[in-house]
Amino acid sequence: MTVRLLYFAWVRERIGMAEEAVEMAEPVPLSTLIARLAARSAAHAEALSQPELLRAAVNQALANWDMMVRPGDEVALFPPVTGG
Repeated sequence: MTVRLLYFAWVRERIGMAEEAVEMAEPVPLSTLIARLAARSAAHAEALSQPELLRAAVNQALANWDMMVRPGDEVALFPPVTGG
């Protein structure tokens, strides 16, 4: 099965795409998924090199880096949002 990844703002710009799907056979922590994504290309590595600058949502709910991501999930990665 796949995990659908959505990228927003400068994450999308650095990776060069708005979304992609990755094959995943078993659940993994979100931090492990991010590390695997960073190894996909130089653009991924640049965009994901500092996860502390990112926020994530799994299936449209804010997630921490320990949350388990399962095949079939949707993961969104984006910079922190500020108002004003």
